[in-house]
Amino acid sequence: MPRAVYVLALGIFAMVTSEFVVAGLMPQMADGLGVSIPQVGYLITAFAFAMSVGGPLLMVFVMRMRPKPALMLLFGIFLGGNVLAAVATGYGVMFLARLVTGTASQAFFGAAVSICVAMAAPEVRGRAVAVVLNGLMLGTLLGLPLATLVGSAFGWRAAFWAIAVLTVVAALCTVRGVPDLPRVDSGPMRQELGVFRRPRLWLVLSTSTLVIGATFSAFSFLNPILTGISGFASGAVPLLLVAYGAATLVGNAVVGRLADRHALVVLCAGLVLNLLFLVGFGLFAQVSVAAVVCMLGIGLVGVTMNPAMVVRVQRAGNAGPLVNTIHGSFITGGIIISSSLGGVAIDGFGLRAPLWLGAGLALIGILTLVPDLARRTRGGRTAVVGAPAAG
Repeated sequence: MPRAVYVLALGIFAMVTSEFVVAGLMPQMADGLGVSIPQVGYLITAFAFAMSVGGPLLMVFVMRMRPKPALMLLFGIFLGGNVLAAVATGYGVMFLARLVTGTASQAFFGAAVSICVAMAAPEVRGRAVAVVLNGLMLGTLLGLPLATLVGSAFGWRAAFWAIAVLTVVAALCTVRGVPDLPRVDSGPMRQELGVFRRPRLWLVLSTSTLVIGATFSAFSFLNPILTGISGFASGAVPLLLVAYGAATLVGNAVVGRLADRHALVVLCAGLVLNLLFLVGFGLFAQVSVAAVVCMLGIGLVGVTMNPAMVVRVQRAGNAGPLVNTIHGSFITGGIIISSSLGGVAIDGFGLRAPLWLGAGLALIGILTLVPDLARRTRGGRTAVVGAPAAG
């Protein structure tokens, strides 16, 4: 396992911490910027939108550079966005800062995964991707609580300054720890975009959207569900979220070891289990023990499918940075869809509605796997029929 993958994980940790920091500091930021809490919520949407749209556009520009200089450029853009957020004097400046950081974050995600795949031997690529994506899990488990703690103690601007310092540390570690790989000549842009003419690639990308959408339908609303239905005190929620984050680390490690050889089977099993946990959560959310079990189950088999999703997308397309960045946009699309539809569902049908929305997305996700499962079954039967007779 190349040690450089751990350095890349640190960069993703900084990006994810910045993505989630607004969620932990909404009241303070609303007071400081003189806006309402819903308006602060739009800053989260702005970051996600920039990831989905701006990230691929920025990647088209940087993919012609050598990988290491490209990472340093993305670090610089991301650092500038966080410094702009820290000194923002009004809502408009803060909105612009979130667009800048979201764009750089998504492009960095695609570049980091591509560099990881280029460095790792074929038999450990899934595990290497899992290590890099541990930065995402740790951003949820540690980054968000720490940024919230800093912002609560020293003001919300201090949280963005802390992320800026973390970005500088990650960039310095990248300078020392990531080799200067040669630029991969992927041919003309028309050729690079040609891979997206494959219908199967779009189906595979949609699976990733549905996996993440199903998971975030629950995760986005865990706080009100656990306090409003399961009966937990608000003070217990942070501890439960830490347990959820620990479950994602365990699941990510397991999936990373299985992704290279069994990506399709892992995704199928993960979606089926996620469907069962979401249905169980919807049915028994009022029972505290059952709610915790289902919540931890979603943590184990939800966002932890990322390594298998990455392997499957790269096999359907390629391991280039543009494909990986577009894949990240589809993942972000799952978050946008689930969080927006989940809020609408709560208004119409109550706090359990996002759980049923997640179950529906998981079921559709299983259906997107059917063509590959059928192809695999036909391939196995052909191999058996075509085998020479023994003896």
